[in-house]
Amino acid sequence: MYRPDSEHLAQPVARLHYPCGEAPSAGQAFEIAPGVRWMRLPLPNVLAHINVWAIEDGDGWAIVDTGLLSPQCEEAWEALLAGPLGGRPVTRVIVTHQHPDHVGMAGWLVDRFQCHLWMTRLEYLHSLATAAEAGQEVPPEGLAFYRRAGWDEGALDGYRSRFGRAGRMISRLPRSFRLMEDGAVVRIGAHDWHVLTGQGHTPEHACLYSPDLHVMIAGDQVLPRISPNVSVHPMEPDANPLAGWQASLSHIRRMVPEDVLVLPAHNDPFEGLHTRIDRFEQSLWRNLARLRDALREPRRAVDLFAVLFAVPVTGDDALQYALATGETVAYLNYLSALGELQVQAGESGVAWYRARRPGTAA
Repeated sequence: MYRPDSEHLAQPVARLHYPCGEAPSAGQAFEIAPGVRWMRLPLPNVLAHINVWAIEDGDGWAIVDTGLLSPQCEEAWEALLAGPLGGRPVTRVIVTHQHPDHVGMAGWLVDRFQCHLWMTRLEYLHSLATAAEAGQEVPPEGLAFYRRAGWDEGALDGYRSRFGRAGRMISRLPRSFRLMEDGAVVRIGAHDWHVLTGQGHTPEHACLYSPDLHVMIAGDQVLPRISPNVSVHPMEPDANPLAGWQASLSHIRRMVPEDVLVLPAHNDPFEGLHTRIDRFEQSLWRNLARLRDALREPRRAVDLFAVLFAVPVTGDDALQYALATGETVAYLNYLSALGELQVQAGESGVAWYRARRPGTAA
């Protein structure tokens, strides 16, 4: 889940700084750095919005992230293109990662302006796979994954009803793209943007950093007031995304200065990048300590929601239940990779986790 980050309020650490003032409303685009415009598109969930960015690119605009495929986002784009973006063409569409709120309108924009889509390879291929799920049968591997986590039949019915929904929120993607790789430098208009890729939230998430403008477009990799969802998914049940996210945050810390202006996909632009990364790491260690204590007795993944999440998680909200499960399994896989857990299969393939007692062989 995207979790509100409130624990830091009681900590004697430097606070983040939000220098950009009031956020744009529907149809507005605010310039927050030379040639960089901040816009917001509506989302039909608790996040309420996604930030997207327009960067001056010659006689047009490079668009970074696009919103999900919906009548509301299409209407918002029409207003932006005709209004504050001045009727100028879109020269390219850059997508930080595969999630529908980022890639959903990419195909619509590419087709309209006959421009190129820019993505990392894994994010492009995952986007195609997600779009292809629309109308498909629920895979048995997905059902087995959630049964293993402890889901009952009611929760599994929620999974069945939601399967393929993400694919329906992605417009038809072009069958070619322009590759972004870690360390590459992309020239957009008058400035160079350095590509920084990372794992955790998704397999090859791209951030863009302009040393000239002192700005980093962060996507979902670094968010100011909420924690990105770092999950294990049925496609790769033994993945260790938390380790990848840790490594990625360290990479960003090395490459990008503390006082850069960070442009996140959700909440407001902020300064204090390294401070924010420190808080993510502190939260990780706290959660691991709580889990180690809770796992003195055998537990299923679903039994650990109350350990990790401040708000109740129930099967009534199928999406939140799936996100909470994926994040919990990510923590369990992290501890398993350290050799700290014993895992036993119970009835119907349910996994029971327990902290390994000292002296027990891995």
